[in-house]
Amino acid sequence: MRLVRSLLILGLLLAGFWGATLWRASVREAEAEAAYPPQGRFVTVDGVRMHAVVAGQGRDLVLIHGLSGSARDFTAGFIARLADRYRVIAVDRPGYGWSGAAEGPGGIHDDARLVRGAAAALGASRPIVLGHSYGGAVALAWAGDAPETMAALVLVSAPSQPRDTPLSTYYRLTSTPYLRRIAVPLITAWLPDPVVERAAAEVFAPNPVPEGYLAGFGAVMTLRRQTLYINAAARAALLPQIGAMAPGYPRLAMPIEAVHGDADTTVGLPIHSVPLARQAATVNLTVLPGIGHMPHHVAPEAVVAAIDRAAARAPE
Repeated sequence: MRLVRSLLILGLLLAGFWGATLWRASVREAEAEAAYPPQGRFVTVDGVRMHAVVAGQGRDLVLIHGLSGSARDFTAGFIARLADRYRVIAVDRPGYGWSGAAEGPGGIHDDARLVRGAAAALGASRPIVLGHSYGGAVALAWAGDAPETMAALVLVSAPSQPRDTPLSTYYRLTSTPYLRRIAVPLITAWLPDPVVERAAAEVFAPNPVPEGYLAGFGAVMTLRRQTLYINAAARAALLPQIGAMAPGYPRLAMPIEAVHGDADTTVGLPIHSVPLARQAATVNLTVLPGIGHMPHHVAPEAVVAAIDRAAARAPE
C-alpha cells in the first residue's frame, strides 16, 4: 500500500511538473514573438506563408540563413552594407522566424523551393543568392534544382560535402521520435539565457560576438518548440541530402564565390569549401585567416566584396 501511495505521489508530481513545463513553454514563446515581431512582408508559396525582409534598390540579392537562425541574422547590421546597390531579400526559412512550417519531412530541397518561390513572388526572377552555413546547402540545392533561376551563388561558411559524422547528443535528443517530445518542451521552458549566450559565443569563436548582436538577433525565437523540432530534423537529414546532391557539383555553371574562415570549427574549411573548389570549376574560394563561422559579421567587407565579384561575373 505504501508503494502504491508513493507511486501515486510521484505520478502527481511528474504530472504537475510537466503541466508547468508546457505552460512555461507557451509563455516563453509568446514573450519571444511579442519581443521580435515581423520586420518584413508575407507571401504564400505552395500553401506556406513565408516571411521576408526586403530592403534597398538595385540588383536582386537573396540571403538564406543557417540553422537556429532567421532573417534577423542579416538585419543585425549586414543588410545595411548592401542596400545602397542591391535589392536585398532576406527570407525566413520554413518554420523559422515568422515563416510557416512546410508539410512533410522538409530539408534543403524543400527549403530551396519555398525560398525560391518567395523570392519570385517578391519580384526576383533571377537573383544572386547568398547562403550562410546550412543556408549555403539550401543555396546549393537551389543551384542544382533550378539553375536557370539564379544569376550567381555566394557561399559563406557552407557545408557541401558528405560526411559520416554522428549527431551530437543535443541533436540526437531533439530529433529522435519520442525523446524529442520530452526534450524539446524542456528546452523551450527552462533553458537559461546564459546557455543561449554561450552557444552564440561558440558559433562566433574564436572571434567575439559583436556588441548588440544577441539583442537584435532574437535567439529566443529559435527556442520555440516548432522551430526546435524543424531545426533538429533538418540537421539530422543534412548530410545524407548533401551526399545525394554532391555528384552534381561539376555541372554547376553559374559564377560561385565561396568565403570561408580558416578558424571555422563548425563547418571546416578543408572538409567543405576546399573540395568544392575542386569539384565545381566556377568556384572562386576566398579564405579568411583567423575567422570563424560568422564572417558576414566579423569580416563583412570580405563577404560584401564576394557578392560584388559574383555580381560582376554574372550577366544581368
